[in-house]
Amino acid sequence: MNKELVIDSVGSEVNIALLEDSALVELHKEHTNTAFTVGDVFLGKVRKIMPGLNAAFVDVGYKKDGFLHYLDLGPQVLTLNNYTRLLQQGKGDKFTYEKFKREKDIEKTGKITKVLSPGQEILVQIAKEPISTKGPRISTEISFPGRYLVLLPFSDKISISQKIRGKEERARLKRLIMSIKPDNYGVIVRTVAENKKVADLDTDLRNLVSKWEKISAKLPHLKAPQKVLSELDRTSAILRDLLNESFNNVYVNDPVLYEEIKSFIIKIAPEKKDIIKLYKGREPIFEHFNIEKQIRNSFGKNVTIKSGVYLIIEHTEALHVIDVNSGHRVNKDNSQEQNALITNMEAATEIARQLRLRDMGGIIVVDFIDMHDARNRKTLFEHLKSEMAKDRAKHSILPPTKFGLIQITRQRVRPEMNVEVMEKCPVCNGTGQIKSSITIIDDIENNIEFLLKDQNLNHLTLTVHPFIYAYLTKGGMFKSRQWKWFMEFKKWIKIQEIKNYHLLEYHFFDKNKEEINQ
Repeated sequence: MNKELVIDSVGSEVNIALLEDSALVELHKEHTNTAFTVGDVFLGKVRKIMPGLNAAFVDVGYKKDGFLHYLDLGPQVLTLNNYTRLLQQGKGDKFTYEKFKREKDIEKTGKITKVLSPGQEILVQIAKEPISTKGPRISTEISFPGRYLVLLPFSDKISISQKIRGKEERARLKRLIMSIKPDNYGVIVRTVAENKKVADLDTDLRNLVSKWEKISAKLPHLKAPQKVLSELDRTSAILRDLLNESFNNVYVNDPVLYEEIKSFIIKIAPEKKDIIKLYKGREPIFEHFNIEKQIRNSFGKNVTIKSGVYLIIEHTEALHVIDVNSGHRVNKDNSQEQNALITNMEAATEIARQLRLRDMGGIIVVDFIDMHDARNRKTLFEHLKSEMAKDRAKHSILPPTKFGLIQITRQRVRPEMNVEVMEKCPVCNGTGQIKSSITIIDDIENNIEFLLKDQNLNHLTLTVHPFIYAYLTKGGMFKSRQWKWFMEFKKWIKIQEIKNYHLLEYHFFDKNKEEINQ
């Protein structure tokens, strides 16, 4: 399978698209000023204990307190709390981490009131980002994922990914980890570690251990609530988790981000450094790779598949509902049962893609077209499981009921991806009132004069609808409006056409690609 990553950096936002055989399967939007990312480690303060919920609310610096359930404490929370307390008291020189004595594991059915108390400062990790009106979900069972390994402080277990099947390889990996692992650390060996050399695993392990050592070094100087360690940004995390032999290219349109990604790749997989490519094309990178069109076709309530089959996707507070419709897909040579199976199989492939693309989580109920043959229902179920196997999020699929319903639960750690596909009215700009289109050029020129003369900007980019672009650039050199502006202001104004703008929409950007608000 041909995998490509396309990264569009615009101002403070980075849009990341994962393509499999040119089809868009994942879309991520990352804001560089995002306060919370899954994997971030915070020093928090217990705000209040809720015995009825067997949980605590912890202040981690967000407007809503983080939610910490007893089951998310981890078996060695008492050891972690002791270690944190001693470091904060400045007693770190009296012991070493490797020799630090571990407490007994807490009971699985215990009470949180016996572990935590209000006002206590504890080390926590973000397990789920804030979603809607809820604060972040947090855990004290801290882990650090790497390229090949996951490091677990205050543990001694070595686990091997179940996807590594060979007994000899599993035994080899366990022997290697035992030989290089420092005391007081547990390790989970990831699937990509299969057949890797000890030097690769050792390098990854040392990088992860250094993260815990950085936290230990910071703790004596911190007061809750405060961030202690940031997880990788979304771009680097995707590269870390997905990069493999089938990953052919990574395209990025920002030179600074290009250098950062290349440096990161050299650290984790130096043999793949040549797949990082800086995009220098004139049209927007997402339009060049046909991603913008795929986004417009893939989001919204109705999703049409090429054959005419379409899905209706509805969202409620508690679950998502997907209805499968055959549309005009009917083959007269097939029976109704055969047509239903073909339609359902095609819909299952698209549904698996939609769950990844929108990052839909929680409970998903799919209403497939009814099939009376149990063998066909089993075939559909196996096909859906096969398509969902490509999904990195944890999920569970129940067999179809006799009514054709399939229930899916899928892990949700971030807010669902939602892209607004309804465009503003090109006439009224969504206001219901018409502005004369003949005045748009006057408006643009007035803004240009203000920005170049009054604001003294030297680099200006104007983005407009293709029709307006054609009007501003018609006549070519010496005759176009663009050239007349250059003659008048002695500064060249770059003009870009954006296909998804409505007719009267335009925006100005500075040399840093930041939009200039008028």
